[in-house]
Amino acid sequence: MQRFPRFNEGLQSDIRISNLTGLEHDWTGVYDAVRWIQFIMAILSILGSGSIITYAAFQNLIKTPEIRPLFYLSFTDLLLGVSWLVGAVLYREPLGSQNIACYNLQSTGQIFYVSSFFYTINYTWVLYTDLKEKYNRTVNGFSQVGSNHAYRVSRIVTILSGVIPVLLMAPVFWGGNVAKCYQNFSQPYKCLLMHTGTLEPDTGYSEGDTKVCHAMHYYGIGVFLLTFFCTFTGIVVLLVKARSLYKRFVNSSGFLGDQQWGNIRVIERRVILYPTAFFCCWGPAIVLATVKLFNPTGQEKFYVVLYILQAFTSASQGILNCFVYGFTQHMFHFMKKKTSRDVDTQTPLLRSQKKCYASRHSISTGTSLMTG
Repeated sequence: MQRFPRFNEGLQSDIRISNLTGLEHDWTGVYDAVRWIQFIMAILSILGSGSIITYAAFQNLIKTPEIRPLFYLSFTDLLLGVSWLVGAVLYREPLGSQNIACYNLQSTGQIFYVSSFFYTINYTWVLYTDLKEKYNRTVNGFSQVGSNHAYRVSRIVTILSGVIPVLLMAPVFWGGNVAKCYQNFSQPYKCLLMHTGTLEPDTGYSEGDTKVCHAMHYYGIGVFLLTFFCTFTGIVVLLVKARSLYKRFVNSSGFLGDQQWGNIRVIERRVILYPTAFFCCWGPAIVLATVKLFNPTGQEKFYVVLYILQAFTSASQGILNCFVYGFTQHMFHFMKKKTSRDVDTQTPLLRSQKKCYASRHSISTGTSLMTG
């Protein structure tokens, strides 16, 4: 079994180890643990995201406005899980020609990270607009123009969510391969995705190539952090607006049936749970990347904890999104069955009163729209 050099043995001219491994102790055990965690979580993420894709395909839900952005998010999670799995498989492969594969795998994985950020905020925005549409339909009357506008915006954002990450990472692919930055990936642990150690070029590097590789390295980290914080800000704004809208929904005087309330509560739960899963997945990775960027020689134990947490969480977005969707679907079907049972136990007089109230509310809403 191959053994990584310790810090005091790693001063050979042909091997340079990143700051993350250039500490007092041998990190072989840590990387072995991260490799297996990444392998297992990648498989679970592939199964979770694949189940959503399969369910949406067999139920013919891909073209629906709500499921379409979730489908693209799940597809991105699937590709990201495959990238994590490939990185774990390449961990113990022979070194040499795989350096190029590891370098480009890291860059490809970052495209999927950024895409998942954009698709997450897009799906959160779709859920918020769906909630807002139901509120306007109930209280102020339905506006088809606003719904069509939201649908067009969602389609545009969906396309841009796949194109922008490729454009952002194009300099890393081109500049890094031209400058042969993949020579920095001569260690198996460099194939593990989300490795944020500082690059240390080999002695054969020219000064110009060294500057290019460092620039590409920090550019990649900057893109990762900047896109996350922009996405984080947008999601927080949508969460605040969704909570405020839900409270207005509860306090509104419009009549809603039990099934309508169940649908609204499911949307409100999804608006909260999907961003929560997103923050849980990427929180440790963001903290680790930020700390390593500004303090690369910090506390070793702190880095070990963050690195292992990152292996658990960053590769788990597919399975967590699957749990959230399954939970909210179960919640919706439970409320639907509960409503059916309540209707069966109601007296004919109570059912007729509810229908009469609903018809009066719809007439009053239509009259207010005509006079307005």
